[in-house]
Amino acid sequence: MSVYIIAEAGVNHNGSLEVAKKMVDVAKEAGASCIKFQTFVSENIVSKYAEKAEYQQQQTDATESQLSMLKKLELTHNEFIELNNYCEQREIEFLSTAFDFESIEFLKGLGMEKWKIPSGDITNLPYLIKIAKLNKPVILSTGMCTLNEVELAINTLRDNGSGEITVLHCTTEYPTPYKDVNLLAMNTMKAEFGVSIGYSDHTTGIEVPIAAVALGATVIEKHFTLDRNMEGPDHKASLEPKELKEMVRAIRNIELAIGSDQKSPAESEIKNISIARKSIIALKNIKKGDIFTEENITVKRPGNGINPMRWFEVIGQKAVRDFNEDELIEL
Repeated sequence: MSVYIIAEAGVNHNGSLEVAKKMVDVAKEAGASCIKFQTFVSENIVSKYAEKAEYQQQQTDATESQLSMLKKLELTHNEFIELNNYCEQREIEFLSTAFDFESIEFLKGLGMEKWKIPSGDITNLPYLIKIAKLNKPVILSTGMCTLNEVELAINTLRDNGSGEITVLHCTTEYPTPYKDVNLLAMNTMKAEFGVSIGYSDHTTGIEVPIAAVALGATVIEKHFTLDRNMEGPDHKASLEPKELKEMVRAIRNIELAIGSDQKSPAESEIKNISIARKSIIALKNIKKGDIFTEENITVKRPGNGINPMRWFEVIGQKAVRDFNEDELIEL
């Protein structure tokens, strides 16, 4: 099964439906499996007293509240309906993370088949139960989590009827320093909970998601933007269109390269066996009846004669005919 690549638009449309549609075009052109947005009613998810994260303060007006920032990044339900229709036209799957109950009900009405739980809601028990009762596949981000918190969330989802769960390893910092990625934790969760695993990336490059695929990730999520210089909280930690396309290309190549756990010659290399390997060959002219010794035979290419691993089987035998120098030995 192909790696499911989520092109995370998030709120990088800056509240503009036109920009959001352009992002759909970019995700489609890049070859992503889906494009994902964020659906929320700001007043339902953040209080007027909530402060902004440090990275949000750096990328937006530091004097405004988190609520004020989010209000500017909202799309209306009608705009999401239009966006969903546009994704259908462009033949790319539409996804959006619902951050509140009202948004869950709205996206349910759109017929969304997969549900993404953000790291910030992994300890939100009423939210987890609400998502689980949709009985749909769930993709669970685990930024900021201990293993115990992940276990509690998975058990809650399972106990309340969730569909298949895929757990994404994640570090909630924008951008994430490489030293804080800790990719091996992804496979710890796979072994511990018996789930499919993936990786939600917030580093600045494309190397880490590619490495995650090599380690077994079945889902990759990566933020992208039309332009990293746009104002907004997530642009700086996002890929630009060419980078997104390159990441998808690289993941598809790595996906092919992973192959199976069987060690055998690849189809493409079989033709080179006789060229690259060696055979037992006459070191000098040998007369019929002569004894093969280390003084009159050697090992050279091509490899379509007697395998050199039979060297001591050949030593001491008599030549069945005359052999010229460099001719393949026969028994």
